[in-house]
This record gives sequence, structure tokens and C-alpha cells, in this order.
Amino acid sequence: MARKVAELPAGSRITDYISLGVLSQMVPRTAVDAALAATGRESRRQRDLPAHVVVYYVIALALYMQSSYREVLRCLQEGLRWLHDPSARPRVTGKSGISQARKRLGPEPLRALHDAVARPVADASEPGCGYRGWHLASLDGSTLDVADERANAAAFGRPGASRGSSAFPQIRFVSLVENGTHVLFGSRMAGCDVGEVPLAREVVAALSAGMLCLADRNFFGYALWNLARGTGADLLWRIKKNLRLPREAVLPDGSYLSRIYPTDKARRRRRDGVPVRVIDYRLRGVGDAEPLYRLVTTVLDPDGAPAVELAALYHERWEIETALDELKTHLRGARIVLRSKTPDLVRQEFWGLLLAHFAIRSLMHQAARQIGEDPDRLSYLHAVRVVRRNIVAQRSFPPSASRQAPPTHPR
Repeated sequence: MARKVAELPAGSRITDYISLGVLSQMVPRTAVDAALAATGRESRRQRDLPAHVVVYYVIALALYMQSSYREVLRCLQEGLRWLHDPSARPRVTGKSGISQARKRLGPEPLRALHDAVARPVADASEPGCGYRGWHLASLDGSTLDVADERANAAAFGRPGASRGSSAFPQIRFVSLVENGTHVLFGSRMAGCDVGEVPLAREVVAALSAGMLCLADRNFFGYALWNLARGTGADLLWRIKKNLRLPREAVLPDGSYLSRIYPTDKARRRRRDGVPVRVIDYRLRGVGDAEPLYRLVTTVLDPDGAPAVELAALYHERWEIETALDELKTHLRGARIVLRSKTPDLVRQEFWGLLLAHFAIRSLMHQAARQIGEDPDRLSYLHAVRVVRRNIVAQRSFPPSASRQAPPTHPR
């Protein structure tokens, strides 16, 4: 039996379901044009789907993972007239036309656009975003299933399974998250055979002075640690408890100073050692807690950041788990694979998914700031539904975004 095409309710219109006004607020047309110019993907002649329209279309696809390509474009028709020309009436092309437009665009403009706009949106003084003047960020990675096509399997690989290999190829990605707002930034992706640490080497470049980065023990290593601290950011990472870290000086708060080395030989000769502060602690009364937790930090002065506070702060790292769940479950949809059938379009779809998440989280941050609320107390799932339904008033917005209505508040 043929599969029924997934559709939105009859009579759906852009002002009823998809707000390109919101997308253009958080992902402005000027940034789209700059990304297209930088990657050489500007439209060279008039088309039914100009390049900048396809960029917004790819982002909108992430809002409707369960709907067909053509159905999403049909619902975007009113927005397409606004984006291109209020007097224009671009026709809703067929699936092959959409596919050709996406292939012409490629993944590079979406990645360039992501790198340009997906940045922290808060400051350290806002609720949940800072600690003693530091701007909090966390580092972690995850995977996404992609369409079971031969080209995707060759490009990205399949993870191992108890019996053979997984049913779907997978991509792996690593991101930073701005604690408090759950904005993902600095992300990088590759096939599932690439580890999180190699990806993280590129991701940590998005850190900067004034940030305090939290990361799990799987990321710790001399080379990555030095790359991350070379950005000027401070670090608070968990490490494996059996790592040799001799006590050089015990500090008043119970932490102690030590050094990390690139190799055992360097340790024996005391060469290239990097000073760190070590914090050992236990979680009393927690049933599934491990016997010992060990953290290392670049913050060597206990007066500036006491050990007990840093031990409690480290567990804020779980905010990135929430952000990844938002991306994989609430936005993409549980048990839904990325639909693109070729590697380049998978990459394009991935960056569109991250940009959609960024747009929603940025909107929530704006709403939280207006009402003086912590963004953590706002419902992400409700915000997704609001964006899908009707975030802004039913009016047109010029491409310059010079006239914009304030967003409604997702509660």
C-alpha cells in the first residue's frame, strides 16, 4: 500500500503555522546573503526558488520533520512572496524541483550561516547563565540517525550493534551549549566513525575569554585541554579518577594543585607540565553516585571559586543533555531519522536543524528577558508549538527586518 503523504491541516497558511518573521529575526536576511556570497551560492538568475528562499526553507523543514517537502513549501508560499517580492507569486514546485534547488545550494551556506549567527545570546549576569562573572558553557556530543541509503552509509558509516550493525547510518556531532539559554554553538559534525574528541578540537575554538567551560571525563586530554585553555576561557572538566596527579600544594578549601603532562616521559622529566587545580568529592546520600568524582580546573585560586561551589557547578553540565534532547526529540521528533538521501543534503539538513533550534531558543531568551524570567522555566516544547502556530502578528516584514513586531511570550 502506498504511503500517505504527511500533510498539515487543510487551509494552512504561513501566518497560521510558520513564522518566517521569527526566523528572519533570529536568522536575518543580511546574514543569509553574506553566507551565500561567502560560499559563492548566490542565485545567478531568476528562479522559482532563489537561494535565500531555499535557506529559509531548509530551516523550516526542521520544524516539520513529519511533513512532506512539498507540503512544507506549500505552507511557506505566503512567506516566499514576502522574502522575495511582495508582488511575486512563486509557484509551489514539485519534489524534484525542491531537490534540485537544495542540491544547487549545498551544505556550505547553511554551515557558514550557522557559524555566523549561532552564538551565545545572554550574558553572565542573567539567571542560570553565569557563575561569579564567568559565562557558563558546556561541551558534549551526540548522534543522529540518517536515511538508510547506500551513499549515506558510505559517507557516514553505521554504528555497531549486538548483531551486526545498526539499521540506520549515523552522523556524530559535538557542540557547546550556553548554560541557561540552551543555545547550541560552535557545532561540528562528521560520520559516526569519527570520535567526539577529534570534533571537539574544532568546537573549542568557539570558546572565548570570560567563559567557564564544563566537560565530561571523556573529553579530557592534554592536547584538547591546551587547545581549549588557549582560547582564554577557563575550564572545569571531570577526569578519570585513576589519572596520576601528585599533590604539589594542598589548598584551604581541600582542593590541591598539580600538573598534567603530555606523556609519561615528560612527567618523569618534568617537562611541559601545565598547572591545574584538582577537586575530589563524593555525593552523599545519592543512590547511583560513583564512589569518587574528580575535577580539574584552570581556576587556581580557591578564593575566586571555592571547591564546594565548583563541585556543585559541574553538575550544571547536564544542561547540554537537555539541549540535545530538545534537538533530537522535541524538534526533530522521537525515532525520526534525518530524511535527506544524499550526504551533502544530510549535512545541509543538519545545519538547518541547528539553526531552527537556535531560532527557537533565541526567541525564548528574548521572551524570558522581557518578563524577567529564567529561560529554564519556559517550556521548549510549547515554544516549538508557538513557532509552528503563530509567533508574530499577521503582517508582512520587509527583508531588512526594519519593522518587526515583538514576539509573544512562550510560557
